[in-house]
Amino acid sequence: MKYAFQTVDVFTDRKFGGNPLAVLTDARGLSTGQMQAVAAEFNYAETTFVLPPRDPAHTAEVRIFTPKAELPFAGHPNVGTAYVLARAGQVLGRKIASDKLVFEEKAGLVAMELTRRGGDVVAVRLAAPQLLAIGDEVDVAFVAEACSLASSDIRTSTHRPCIASCGTPLLFVELESRAALAAAAPRADAILRGLPGERAIGIHLYVRAREGDRDIQCRMFAPAMGILEDPATGGANVVLGGLLAHFDARADLTLSTTIGQGFDMGRPSILEAAAEKKAGRVVATYIGGKCVPMLTGEIEV
Repeated sequence: MKYAFQTVDVFTDRKFGGNPLAVLTDARGLSTGQMQAVAAEFNYAETTFVLPPRDPAHTAEVRIFTPKAELPFAGHPNVGTAYVLARAGQVLGRKIASDKLVFEEKAGLVAMELTRRGGDVVAVRLAAPQLLAIGDEVDVAFVAEACSLASSDIRTSTHRPCIASCGTPLLFVELESRAALAAAAPRADAILRGLPGERAIGIHLYVRAREGDRDIQCRMFAPAMGILEDPATGGANVVLGGLLAHFDARADLTLSTTIGQGFDMGRPSILEAAAEKKAGRVVATYIGGKCVPMLTGEIEV
């Protein structure tokens, strides 16, 4: 059977930037095993599969697969899928009549809002399906080995390397300099040995370094998911926005920050992160950005 697909570059305003995504806009009839095989065939960081929602009040059920595993939630697949469906104006034969979409996913409900210019959809912002959760700390020496860095490259004054999640857990590490971020190189053997996928799907490195209109630069390594390095990771940066708000001394704030990713691998990406904090607790996190359409076609399964 043939299934229509579209690909988009996510978190960019230009072709061949950002993070590529493949979207099967009607995945009815595909088994989980077939979805995994299709994702491996595309070999993008993620491929999404659109299905009818369980609750008709929602837009769709969306399943997200890396080349090796299904994810409960991720950022760039949601942004890109919402963009593709909104441009089509319909999902599985139902008209999209609002600029607010809701996807059903393994991690919960993902609410999204479209941005239009002259009637055309140009960007999407999502709210994370789960509140920020901060887990255990990870040894600095392990991070240094796993990322080919010196222990002195890792900044611990704000927080030590820690696992955190808004639906998908990752290890978050702040670095001392932009040079250290550029020099980092993932060691898949060390990452897989010390950070199994069920504990965290990858390592997200970041540094507060102003470049152009970007406040932060970051990189993400996830060999357990078949992604040695990801050019734009919405599911990580939505958490990062929450972490920055959490560790801010102010009890109440609305934080907005522009994050660059993929610049060190030739896929420049821009992500807009935001978080709301009330009475010392992060109560909401958001990530958004622009998309560019790339390919359309059919895949026979």
